[in-house]
Amino acid sequence: MQQNTSHRGRPSRHLIYQRLEEAQTDLRQRLGGLPSPSQAEGLWTSIWYQEAHHSTAIEGNTLVMRQVELLLAEGLAVGNQELSQYMEVLGYAAAAQLVYSHALAAGGLVAAAPVTVTEVRHIHELALGPVWSVAPHPNARPNERPGGFREHDIEPFPGGMVPPAWVDVPAALSDWAASLTQINASPNPVEALATAHGWFERIHPFLDGNGRTGRLILNLLLVRSGYPPAVIYTRDRQRYLVALRRADAGDPARLGELIARAVTDNLYRFVVPALAGPSRLIPLASLASKGHSVASLRVAIERGRLKGQKNVDGQWRTTRAWLEEYLQGRYQRRAT
Repeated sequence: MQQNTSHRGRPSRHLIYQRLEEAQTDLRQRLGGLPSPSQAEGLWTSIWYQEAHHSTAIEGNTLVMRQVELLLAEGLAVGNQELSQYMEVLGYAAAAQLVYSHALAAGGLVAAAPVTVTEVRHIHELALGPVWSVAPHPNARPNERPGGFREHDIEPFPGGMVPPAWVDVPAALSDWAASLTQINASPNPVEALATAHGWFERIHPFLDGNGRTGRLILNLLLVRSGYPPAVIYTRDRQRYLVALRRADAGDPARLGELIARAVTDNLYRFVVPALAGPSRLIPLASLASKGHSVASLRVAIERGRLKGQKNVDGQWRTTRAWLEEYLQGRYQRRAT
């Protein structure tokens, strides 16, 4: 019988994939799919802040979330970090905005090349250009500027994987781009995307910024496939690196699971609440907060204090209106 939880009590990989596909189907059929940034600016801005912060922090950037928000929202460089750290975030944020807008305008993975080599180079140029202008790589040759392929060979990765020689990078990246047409035909698109992400990182086409560029490309592919972007949080950095090493060895399952969890989290945390009206049934995870966890809401439903409905997959759902009614009643009980 299929196990629904891992040995650590977390949902199994199979269940994570199942929940993601159910949520994705719900998003398309009931909520009309992902809106564009112009249609739901607040939704995309929230994801934008999170992605710009965590993706650069994984690479060592020390700006905290509040500094990132002030930098992107108001152009304020608060704190005393090196100028290069602020420029790193600004560059990544500019590239992420391009990814969001271009991905949704592309109409899905139906083109002959879902992502082109030209797009990859342009995204790298946007992401690395600002920081390069104040702190260029000390060993860079003239052609290795942002958007240009590396002309250095790379030392073996932890685990022993060796990226291709620099002379082989253009051909390797062209092969990678051509392989992306198979993603939609895969029985597990997210795991296919994980395979593509791992492959890109193994090519390591640039002298610097491959991790940031690879995550931006991953999100371009995700959004073109109808999914929200994935945010790999700093707390998951070690799991992410281990999953990449497993993918290097030919096993993308752990990386696929990590990406699926990240996409599902964004669906429930940002997308569904932003699109669902006050009377629409949505999963408890989309309404949970520090003041009321998923577990406490489930208990409230089971005790008859909060209205809710159980879905066929066993997940409880409620509405914003019912939650407000429940919270108002709880506050009134406490006041008496």
